Amino acid sequence: MHRRTLLRAGTAALAAPAAFTALARGTAQAVPLPVQGVDLSSVPKAEDLGAVFRHADGTPGDPVAILAAGGANHVRLKVWVSSPDGYHGLPQILAMGQRAHAHGMRLLIDFHYSDSWADPGQQNKPAAWTGLSFADLEQAVYDHTHEILSGLARQGTPAAMAQIGNEINGGLLWPDGSTADFDALARLLTAGSRAATDATPGIEVALHLAEGGDNPATVWWFDNAVQRGVPFDVIALSFYGYWHGTLDDLRINAIDCAARYERDIVVAETAYPFVLADSDGHPNIIADPSQLVPDFGASLEGQADWVRAVSQVLSEVPEGRGRGLYYWEPAWIATPGNGWDPYDPASGNAWENQAFFDFQGRALPAATWR
Repeated sequence: MHRRTLLRAGTAALAAPAAFTALARGTAQAVPLPVQGVDLSSVPKAEDLGAVFRHADGTPGDPVAILAAGGANHVRLKVWVSSPDGYHGLPQILAMGQRAHAHGMRLLIDFHYSDSWADPGQQNKPAAWTGLSFADLEQAVYDHTHEILSGLARQGTPAAMAQIGNEINGGLLWPDGSTADFDALARLLTAGSRAATDATPGIEVALHLAEGGDNPATVWWFDNAVQRGVPFDVIALSFYGYWHGTLDDLRINAIDCAARYERDIVVAETAYPFVLADSDGHPNIIADPSQLVPDFGASLEGQADWVRAVSQVLSEVPEGRGRGLYYWEPAWIATPGNGWDPYDPASGNAWENQAFFDFQGRALPAATWR
């Protein structure tokens, strides 16, 4: 996920299918898909800082259990190499892996290959890797990926999928792995993919881009990856309707890429606000009515309808290749100390109005997949 407003032009939009209109009016049900996922990367830090999550009736509860009971069946967790706040590393991944598996949920591990946020605007090397030769950088990617995934496997909670890089439209580990030198990028991606399958035989490897409504850019990127033999199983896309085009742009891209590359598609990140207000005095990323997707209000119904609409799009990908979606950070409620900037404990949360829990920590309707 990234904070820049990205409004790149994708394939020309077609008339919205009737199903979308029904979804926006709250009259249609979500299409059940194999992946009904939630990114819960912020939960360990939130809990350590005193966050309280509640069932819809106000009763305190475990956020993992609450979301699992609502139908979520996959958990996505990001990994930073040496996080400045001490989170998103092996100890948290192992603990969250145990919690997810206890509720029958499968794991997607999202490797950023950075000490902090990696996205289309920033793909900074971890501090410990800055002086490495390219060969040593390849080895570092392999070793880091293998360490996390083999740790999960050893404790009996193996990951089902590994995401090699996060929103890597421009590559990763800049400048070495920039798309300006796709041959070098392909070597780094292959090192991560090989480590994943070595650590967990049978795991699926995903490659993840932002701007999921931009078909020409997606095709350009994956053409280059395929031409260089990068091994992967799943195409992962971020799709935020206030940045990445229309639902029909997503449908066109997903259908085309599934057929073109014979891979399944997941939306690895999506989200939508249930309100435009904020609860901590820190400006929210989506805070103005002009930012909203037409026909989807910033309301409890609008948020739930957005999840249904993205599910509907993926259900239209032929041969069942629209695997499902992960909602990004539905448990990132405003908790003092758990803000945007991992270097600054005083930073605020710009995301709490897009969580699946309200400002009192109570589960919202969108927390129940239906």
